[in-house]
Amino acid sequence: MKKFIDENFLLDNKTAEFLYHQHAKDLPVIDYHCHLPPQQIADDKIFENITQAWLYGDHYKWRAMRANGIPEKYITGNVPDVEKFQKWADTVPFTLRNPLYHWTHLELLRYFKIDRLLDSKSAMEIFESSSKKLRSPEYSIRNLLRMMKVEVVCTTDDPVDSLVYHKKIRKDGLEIKIIPAWRPDNAMAVNNPESYNNYLDTLASVSDTDIRDYNTFVTAIQKRHDYFNEHGCKLSDHGIETFYAEDFNDSEIRNIFTKIRSGKVLDEESVFKFKSSMLILFAEMDHDKGWTQQFHIGAIRNINSRMMKMLGPETGYDSIGDFEIARPMSKFFDHLEKNEKLTKTIVYNLNPRDNELIATMIYNFNNSSIPGKMQYGSGWWFLDQKDGIEKQINTISNMGLLSRFVGMLTDSRSFLSYPRHEYFRRILCNILGNDVEKGELPDEPELLAKTVKDICYYNARNYFGFYD
Repeated sequence: MKKFIDENFLLDNKTAEFLYHQHAKDLPVIDYHCHLPPQQIADDKIFENITQAWLYGDHYKWRAMRANGIPEKYITGNVPDVEKFQKWADTVPFTLRNPLYHWTHLELLRYFKIDRLLDSKSAMEIFESSSKKLRSPEYSIRNLLRMMKVEVVCTTDDPVDSLVYHKKIRKDGLEIKIIPAWRPDNAMAVNNPESYNNYLDTLASVSDTDIRDYNTFVTAIQKRHDYFNEHGCKLSDHGIETFYAEDFNDSEIRNIFTKIRSGKVLDEESVFKFKSSMLILFAEMDHDKGWTQQFHIGAIRNINSRMMKMLGPETGYDSIGDFEIARPMSKFFDHLEKNEKLTKTIVYNLNPRDNELIATMIYNFNNSSIPGKMQYGSGWWFLDQKDGIEKQINTISNMGLLSRFVGMLTDSRSFLSYPRHEYFRRILCNILGNDVEKGELPDEPELLAKTVKDICYYNARNYFGFYD
């Protein structure tokens, strides 16, 4: 019987072991999409305990605790951190076969050298030993990144953000690249006129632009896009239910914006037309600067209205949606392509039914400008587990070029989440190793090694332009 999380964890054969240990294991990490707070990196924060580093803001764990019947006060309430950790430890044994079980023990092992199962009995010892380390300067946030050989981190930032913490990080001369990513979701969130106009007022202030009409709104957005570019931004990101691709004309959009600015509630058709125009505008701006655009599609968010009112968004009450994807997606990309405004693009889906749909759709828009221009993104959110990663890798293998894939990201809010890159690399090496062992791929070490190294590191390094 194999030991749990031994050196050959998830590796089923000698070829997989060779590929992982000799070619994947020690590569640097490029985390081109996450939700880590740049302020904590700028401050080089030191956590007081593992609860702060592990449970604050982690809605994956929160969902598991709720499913285990843990009272909300131990999840998002004000009880002492040690009590929250105990309740998480009580929950961990019930997460068997959930990716949380793997991630929890990988993180304990990689960061703290704790080779012990977390449960109710071991909770206090693990809490004390890990928290003691976290309180030392060697475990500051920047050193946590160094432990995992993190080379690039792309945060997620609103257009109105001052990027003051990114500026501080650069001034400090940190060798790890901390790069902002443009996330303009709020700039197209016109469903609520009151909150949207409040946002426009903030946008007007930070851009020093009087937003009177649609043209001045575009001017303000363009200023912020330029500002992000001046501060090293190379990527945008959009969290949308599906692609918006309604037909519209300039006059319609100007009139819709006037209604919005006057505080009127828009009908559904106007909402979709405005969001369609915004997606086109943002995509063209990205193209003009040579950025990569990312689309995270398919989440239905904040479903539990009672808990939304109590806790707010991003607290673990989101799910997989079942939106129409193919027609609006094809129409959106075709509009950009025919106007020669389609930049490098990554699309991530949340509903696994859409794997093949998206992989085949995006390949309609590749061209000779760059290898792997259109990317089918790594398993995201509910799909960044073993089965989801395997399905994503198999889909891109069957429908496109796995060897051009830019690899894994964390999409995380936790500085202890970087073993997810190890998790991905082990799964990738195991898939290739199994194919070799079955005679479905040639036993050509040089070819296999290059493929693994490219997917785990070099493709991303070459694709995004972080080192230009």
